[in-house]
Amino acid sequence: MVDLASEIVHLLAEKKYRITTAESCTGGLIAGTLVDVPGISEWFQEGYITYSNEAKTKLVGVSADTLATYGAVSAQTVEEMAKGAAMHANAQVAIAASGIAGPGGGTDEKPVGLVYLGCYCDGMVISERHQFMGDRSSVRNQSVMAALKLLHQMLSK
Repeated sequence: MVDLASEIVHLLAEKKYRITTAESCTGGLIAGTLVDVPGISEWFQEGYITYSNEAKTKLVGVSADTLATYGAVSAQTVEEMAKGAAMHANAQVAIAASGIAGPGGGTDEKPVGLVYLGCYCDGMVISERHQFMGDRSSVRNQSVMAALKLLHQMLSK
């Protein structure tokens, strides 16, 4: 994970892009992984932990209609989280995560381990759906790794 995070910081520096995070189920783990890399302070200035729906709306501008229609754990929500975080932080890149880490909280439609990631990069936003297995810690760590891979993919274009 550290090597991938280091490569992301290198790409940010190469492109002179600032980055931010908007995290729900990962609770700051993505930001923490990036901040472990020396030199990140020039590119990472702030991140958002938006665990509640209220925080998603207040801090990164997720629409109440989006939350009511699709739920917090959805492609639509993480895309709005990523775009809103980038806008609020004046960053060219943002990564967002929202999911159900467990052990409770899952439903048939949205089971434990379901995580959506959203990535905004220089005007373009994409999202990914993941279904991770394992305990709460494992789901969160797998989410961080998938987020770093998505970031690397977007920055490498």
